[in-house]
Amino acid sequence: MRIDGRQKNELRKIHIIRSFTKYALGSVFIEQGDTKVVCTVMIEDKVPPFLKGSQEGWLTAEYNMLPSSTIMRKQRDISKGKIDGRSTEIQRLIGRALRSVIDLKVIGEKTIWIDCDVIQADGGTRCASIIGSFIALVDAINNLDHTNHFEVYPVKNFVSAVSVGIVGNQIYLDLNYYEDSKANVDMNIVMTDDDSIIEIQGTGEERPFTILEKDRLFELALEGTKDIILLERDLLGKDAIRIGENKGYIGNKQ
Repeated sequence: MRIDGRQKNELRKIHIIRSFTKYALGSVFIEQGDTKVVCTVMIEDKVPPFLKGSQEGWLTAEYNMLPSSTIMRKQRDISKGKIDGRSTEIQRLIGRALRSVIDLKVIGEKTIWIDCDVIQADGGTRCASIIGSFIALVDAINNLDHTNHFEVYPVKNFVSAVSVGIVGNQIYLDLNYYEDSKANVDMNIVMTDDDSIIEIQGTGEERPFTILEKDRLFELALEGTKDIILLERDLLGKDAIRIGENKGYIGNKQ
């Protein structure tokens, strides 16, 4: 039994509130255990210079931990004059994860901004950010569809992310901070609903890990991502009905 009473293969409880803020086109407050993140999506009618005239859009993410999100006050990046390496790594991961499940040719020359602000951190903030951002992205695309009327729906797949790790000799799903801080091995896995892998981040923190351990970690992560995608489907309901209808689409029909 784990410190929070879960079984080794049990996810923390996930609670999501949609339309959490007033001005964003899509916004979500996600709680995963004691980790809490606000994810918002805003869309601009312009693209970076390298995409001008391409008829193709862009998606980018920013990630931030608020000062009181951890036990010791976390210094704001702006006060240091630069984004710390961890934040840069995580926001690039979020961007890659969401770009992989949206057809940017369909949306035209628009930039989708994903903002993830961690208000309380207890492990798994990057995974919670991806889950929350995906829901907020679908809501934003659906709101944009009310005016754009997409002939082809841009969102191609569901996306899910989960952590796994080895603590002592035990393999656990969805590590909280206490477990993550003691992990010999930790891994984050991002996947789609058709079991395709977007990214695997795996590190031997205290020792190397074997191929067999890697396979066991991945099998447990696969169970977790499937459960999260079921939760996403239930939460979105009829708002998710068009996801995946454009697989194999090439070009811009707008």
